[in-house]
Amino acid sequence: MFSSPSRPLAWMLFICALWMSLVTAAPHAKVVLSPSKDPFYQPPKGYEKEHPGTILRSRTLGPKSLAAFSAFPQNIANAYQFLYRTTDALGNPDATVTTLMVPHNANASRLVSYQVMQDSASNDCNPSHVLQKGEGLKGVITQAELLFMDTLLERGWYVNTADYEGSKASFTVGAMAGHAVLDAIRAVLASGNLTAIKSDAQVQLWGYSGGALASGWATQLQPSYASELKIIGAALGGTPVDLNATLSAVGGGPFAGLAPSGINGLANQYPELAAYVDSILIPKKKKAFYKAKDLCLAQAALQYAFQNMDSYVTRPDYTNAPVAKKILEESVMGRADTPTIPLFMYHAEHDEVVPYKPAGNMYKDWCSGGATIEFVKDELSEHIVLFITGAANAIIYLEDRFKGVAVHEGCSSRTTVTSLLDHGAIGVFGKVIWDALNALLGLPIGPGNL
Repeated sequence: MFSSPSRPLAWMLFICALWMSLVTAAPHAKVVLSPSKDPFYQPPKGYEKEHPGTILRSRTLGPKSLAAFSAFPQNIANAYQFLYRTTDALGNPDATVTTLMVPHNANASRLVSYQVMQDSASNDCNPSHVLQKGEGLKGVITQAELLFMDTLLERGWYVNTADYEGSKASFTVGAMAGHAVLDAIRAVLASGNLTAIKSDAQVQLWGYSGGALASGWATQLQPSYASELKIIGAALGGTPVDLNATLSAVGGGPFAGLAPSGINGLANQYPELAAYVDSILIPKKKKAFYKAKDLCLAQAALQYAFQNMDSYVTRPDYTNAPVAKKILEESVMGRADTPTIPLFMYHAEHDEVVPYKPAGNMYKDWCSGGATIEFVKDELSEHIVLFITGAANAIIYLEDRFKGVAVHEGCSSRTTVTSLLDHGAIGVFGKVIWDALNALLGLPIGPGNL
């Protein structure tokens, strides 16, 4: 099922994240309302009749309203949030929120849609909520990803991050995530009267792990769902293609919490699955299983570490029941349209959370369908390590697309010992660290400020 990670860095980062998730934030004057209590998240009557991507409500958060680790305000030009109309996995209208960050000296013609690895069946873990100053550290992983967003902002790019799980916190539901990402882009590009972004701005996507699930689904749904969007590139790292493979991989290990969170997320979208899961849960374990609906990623990792889902259910082959099998099959990425967006994919060969093989197979399938993909297999990294070390290559790819560097049509793949030693990666990674330090110090974020 699960082979224990051997690299100390992965364990160090895992333990640090868990520790930080338990730390109580310093007292603060501002009260950040949870999505369930904040009226901003409630769509107006009749919103269902609006076109996907329509802005239903907007608000200006202000220049220092977002914070890394809840306590380090990010000095950007402004931040905005939009409630917008989208579509769930069943084709029903839904509404969710996206957060747009604008750097100082922004380039209004460039937008990156950054999908965080929320990996939670709770709306209280939405990036729109946990990125706000004073919210506390339960969303510490998302808050850490803000430092990656900072290095994009430092380049002058607008950065957008959507609550792509929708109003039901449908974690692992690919179609919901893909629709929400694409509709968030539609909403942002229509916000120029408030944000000054150009309606024809060049757009790119980036996401790792759960963020790559959302980004990947967006790329394959874009030709049929949002063909008018001109997305010029996307970077996908540690991409969860097959949920069943991940459920098997994490069982009994430090990331076992992804299983109850993921199953609860699926059940939030599919009532028939929710009924089935409830029927097979061991009665005395139900409360513990459903607790995942209130936990963010790091909290769930701590709560369920080294457990197996088998210990919660009455049948060990719970994924083989017809209702579960059908939904898990529908959740496999790569079975919709072949992406027409140029892609950069990177994956750890020995990924202990998101197995490499399904991603490698999807790459081959998409290439057979005419996709343009650059694929990198990293030999030394594991899942958490590549999240960090693979970021430089992803940023280089995004930079090249914005610079107009020609894309080589078709597919190419290569193997690297470690992505950090690839050409140009060390320099870019150094800038990531420098930008993060400056952001934590409260210095202005944007080109030409230092």
